[in-house]
Amino acid sequence: MTTFRPAPAWLADAVFYQIYPQSFADSNGDGIGDFAGITEHLDHLLWLGVDAVWLNPCFVSPFRDAGYDVADYLDVAPRYGSTDDLVRLVDEAGRRGIRILLDLVAGHTSDRHPWFRAAMDDPDDHRYIWTSEGRPEGFVASPGTRPGAYLPNFFDSQPALNFGYARTDPAEPWRQPVDAEGPRANREALRTIMDHWLRLGVSGFRVDMAASLVKDDPGRVETARVWTGLRHWLDAAHPAAVLLSEWGEPEVSVPAGFHADFFLQTGGPADGLALRSLWSNGEGTVNEVWDPLDCFFDASGKGSPRTFVAAWRQATAVIGDRGFIALPTANHDFSRLNCGPRGAEQLPAAFAFQLTWPTLPAIYYGDEIGMRYVPDLPDKEGSVLGPRYNRAGSRTPMQWDDSPGAGFSTAPADRFYLPLDPSPDRPSVAAQRVDDTSLLHLVRRLIALRAGTPELGSGGSVEVLHEGWPFVYVRGGRYLVVVNPRREEAGWRFEGAGRGWAPDGWEVLEASGVALDDGTVKARGFGFGVFAPAR
Repeated sequence: MTTFRPAPAWLADAVFYQIYPQSFADSNGDGIGDFAGITEHLDHLLWLGVDAVWLNPCFVSPFRDAGYDVADYLDVAPRYGSTDDLVRLVDEAGRRGIRILLDLVAGHTSDRHPWFRAAMDDPDDHRYIWTSEGRPEGFVASPGTRPGAYLPNFFDSQPALNFGYARTDPAEPWRQPVDAEGPRANREALRTIMDHWLRLGVSGFRVDMAASLVKDDPGRVETARVWTGLRHWLDAAHPAAVLLSEWGEPEVSVPAGFHADFFLQTGGPADGLALRSLWSNGEGTVNEVWDPLDCFFDASGKGSPRTFVAAWRQATAVIGDRGFIALPTANHDFSRLNCGPRGAEQLPAAFAFQLTWPTLPAIYYGDEIGMRYVPDLPDKEGSVLGPRYNRAGSRTPMQWDDSPGAGFSTAPADRFYLPLDPSPDRPSVAAQRVDDTSLLHLVRRLIALRAGTPELGSGGSVEVLHEGWPFVYVRGGRYLVVVNPRREEAGWRFEGAGRGWAPDGWEVLEASGVALDDGTVKARGFGFGVFAPAR
């Protein structure tokens, strides 16, 4: 088993915050968020208690897939500012104890990248996967003088970089081995790209489609070897840097070399079932191939935490102390918590769970105030993936205040990157900052509680006492957590369970609608509570 340098100590206690940069804050009035806008709002993140920020791609791009089609890995898109602006953001965040991670698109580029523009006219260039003639299924006809076709990695405008094939076939000569010249050059290019930005002060990368490198790779064995080699290089050259993967299968990605992997709405043999079993309520971003399910955080009370708990146990049994699982509230590809029938009153219980379960929490921008998934938006930079899968609804402008532009931008509304949530009662940071009972203050308190209570963090033990309604578990052998995501009241008798605690010997650390009375947990609809044994 491969041994890596231990993860930087800060990672175990980190609370991540994901920023979709074009929608966070616009400093120059052009309707698109930018680096300077993020810098201006770093104090919000400091006040909230965030330790690390992951930025969606900010490199030069034609933006056919919102920046996930990179045309230059070593320069930033002018819409966000300059490299100096990014470095200033990194420096200002660092002064506040906040680390900045960039999004590394490792498996493909834009078809506007100079590498591809050269390859489409040069049959001897093996930076990408090309056929010499014909057009096999899944390939795209050559746009240049080079005959044949190329393999895309997602959209047709995103040609797959060549990291080789795990299984070669003489009848298909484009299946180059993983040690061929093209794959070696691409592995070296990843090191060059990471080294460039790490030397400018970023703390690491979230890697897009990290499992997609080597093709026809059963078990992702050869892809794992690519990342293992890169992790060994990183450990030697930049030991304080971290790698987070968009893989969705932590039991494979973390042993391969990632410091952490996200539970995602896709990925792994179960195609993201663990995360969807928590949050996916059939609204917002819905892939037609997903089997319908009743998620746990739903008012109907038909779901169960068992699917998630089983997946978490399976992954942690393999990972051990070698890395972490990250649990997001949402992301740029997936519905927000406040989506469809799940309204604001249901969000406190969701955060109580997310911020007390032994994973790395990742808060998607705006979820801390309960921003809504906005339906029925037009396709924007490749946001639509299917008839019920429009990612734009999770990418609307951050709602800073109650002004007409929500504090996001001074531009006319028709120039905004995406429209604001049109709801007249849309939440805002300003309104919730002055309301101690708001979701924003609750999230801040839960983050502080987690930071001040190591047993509630990623490393503390967890003992599940009840996988029904309410969901009841103990962290670190002493902290009781109760979560009731359904509308109806739920109760459970805990006397004698696990350790046989005294029913009247508890201190309330954070609770709403939960009482421990006469040996019974009683939780009102959408109630939650975190308790410690009374001293």
